[in-house]
Amino acid sequence: MSLSDIIAVSAHQVISPCPGVTFTPYHAGHVLGACMFLIDIAGLKILYTGDYSREEDRHLVKAEIPPIRPDVLIVESTYGVQTLESREEKELRFTSLVHQIIRRGGHVLLPTFALGRAQELLLILDEYWKKHPDLHNVPVYYASSLARKCMAVYQAYVHTMNANVRSRFAKRDNPFVFKHISNAPQQRGWERKIAEGEPCVVLASPGFMQSGSSRELLELWAPDARNGLIITGYSIEGTMARDIQKEPDEIITTKGATIPRKMSIDEISFSAHVDYSQNSEFIEAVHAQHIVLVHGEQTAMGRLRAAMQDRYKKRDEDVKIHTPRNLETLELTFRGERVAKAIGTLAAKPPQPNNVLSGLLVSKDYSYTLLDPRDLRDFAGLTTCIVTQRQKVALGVGWELVRWHLEGMFGKVDEGMDKDGVPTIRVMGTVDVKQTSEHELTLEWDSSASNDMIADSTLALITGIDKSPASVKMTTHAHSHSHSHSHAPEHPHPHADIEGESAVVTRIHRLAMFLEAHFGEVELHMPEETGEVEQGEDSHEPSLLVRLDEADALVNLLSLTVTSTNEALQKRVETVLDMALATVSSLNESFTSGEPLTSEEAVPSIEKEKSNTVATPPTVDPDQVVEGLQGGISPIETDTKDGDHDEAEIGAKMQEGSRKSSVTVSDQAMEEVEKSETNETGEKDHQTGEQDEGEVNGDNGVDQEVPEASAQGGDEGDTGSSDDEPILQVHG
Repeated sequence: MSLSDIIAVSAHQVISPCPGVTFTPYHAGHVLGACMFLIDIAGLKILYTGDYSREEDRHLVKAEIPPIRPDVLIVESTYGVQTLESREEKELRFTSLVHQIIRRGGHVLLPTFALGRAQELLLILDEYWKKHPDLHNVPVYYASSLARKCMAVYQAYVHTMNANVRSRFAKRDNPFVFKHISNAPQQRGWERKIAEGEPCVVLASPGFMQSGSSRELLELWAPDARNGLIITGYSIEGTMARDIQKEPDEIITTKGATIPRKMSIDEISFSAHVDYSQNSEFIEAVHAQHIVLVHGEQTAMGRLRAAMQDRYKKRDEDVKIHTPRNLETLELTFRGERVAKAIGTLAAKPPQPNNVLSGLLVSKDYSYTLLDPRDLRDFAGLTTCIVTQRQKVALGVGWELVRWHLEGMFGKVDEGMDKDGVPTIRVMGTVDVKQTSEHELTLEWDSSASNDMIADSTLALITGIDKSPASVKMTTHAHSHSHSHSHAPEHPHPHADIEGESAVVTRIHRLAMFLEAHFGEVELHMPEETGEVEQGEDSHEPSLLVRLDEADALVNLLSLTVTSTNEALQKRVETVLDMALATVSSLNESFTSGEPLTSEEAVPSIEKEKSNTVATPPTVDPDQVVEGLQGGISPIETDTKDGDHDEAEIGAKMQEGSRKSSVTVSDQAMEEVEKSETNETGEKDHQTGEQDEGEVNGDNGVDQEVPEASAQGGDEGDTGSSDDEPILQVHG
């Protein structure tokens, strides 16, 4: 990469190198321009500190704490659990050692790196020399060509430093224009000339003294006891800077020779790295869920990890700390939240509690937007179209039988005429079933994932009508000599939506049966009409009482909410109640995919906004529920002298006070019932003779009215015939 490809950025500037990825630099305090980076990848935030310092020195600001909490913190662990002395103590000890070595006539060697700590030490020495006139004749050199080049940068970017430097610069006092410090001579062999000359102070690179000017000066000055070496930074294992701290009697030169070591050795860390106290304080302030320790020796990292885990354990916090080795892959799993912004038409109305908002979810650059399909062109620049599908099906049964089967599958359907006057049945507000000719149906719908699913089920149902045993039974005439050619069913499908005043009561009875199957006996609590006002919102509303292991739960039959002092039982009853509602409701009640059929020729119906939302439950009249529950279950009476029972209306005789239960009818039992009904019909035909066609069409063995039973469960004598008995309608 060439220098022209490098783009300079400022602290706190948000940079987006590619869609969905941003990073923001923050001051790290390690060297001039050092930054830690907060990286955002599709909402996952990672803070990488690099080398950082939380101590404000003579020219640098301390590392910042980002205002945003990251998910992962990658942080250095250079010093492990070691705690360093304060800056004031370090500077005092450092200047005292330098002054002491000079007083004894020795040379002071300060091995440093060209950038960072060298400038800090130069500022300290220049200020100390200024305060001590007796040292003005003692030269201070910095021997590094790179350091000389860096000084121009330091002199130019004063505005990025701390308040102390900026205030001096505002007074036309540039602290990096040194008065008592100069560059080392550039001619060959300058190290030996300085070594043979008067006492002086030399800052030489590199800091580890493996080679270069610092190593040559060390080998020249090591045999003289007047000289002194001060290690001012961090040194790693295996380097001369680390080995000489053990104060060996001899050292090996770069040429392999052995020389005595008599110079003094001292170590004062001016390293711009955090110690344990600063590092632990920063880690806790950032408060990341995952902490990854890097830039440290294995022992130091392990000790820091153990110390931090102990601190979090005392506060009962679950924070993961990782110490991966070099080249080791660390895999972390996150479950972040995705926030979608609703704009356009969807944002026109303020959101309301418990309202379902539906639209198209548009994802771009890891951002999510919820749109109405009509707003796609304006906000997303996408072109939309509607694909209308049509499917023609041969029809071999009557139109009324088709409607009967559709009601049994989907619940309530809308019947009317389209704009061309063609008889049309709209299923779940999406699929139109049109009788385009006497023996042909046409299915028409706007293609979508949900609409195609509804159309497939409608098509499968229609193609199987002529083979359905229910169709044969519903179109079978009561008399063998009947000549009627009507194929219309004489009564509604047992699975069709119940309309009228009995709909709510029937639904509640089914819910009660469902709760009984799960919890045993369920008691019905009716409101008492007294002059006293009872406490509680539900005191005048009917409810079901569920008891389980001495715990009670009350199900309000109007709001269908559950209240209980036992939280576990309440959640359990709520779960069963949700399953019951999904079971007893038809598809049309549970899910509205489109809009109902409306036309000028059809009976006006309520317009519904076209959306994939859960249908609104019907309005419940408390008086209607109370009257219905007090009246008991409405039986369906059948006249057995003339007709057949519907296969879905096989019931059990009800006795007074008996519990109602569901009935499962097998195919074999159905065949036996059909045989018995056939025999019974034949006997009655033999007694009564042949009936005319009009009587068959008018009655067909099934009463059209459904009388309401009394609170005692009904009386056989009230039906007008000894053969008539109330039965409980069972939905399979």
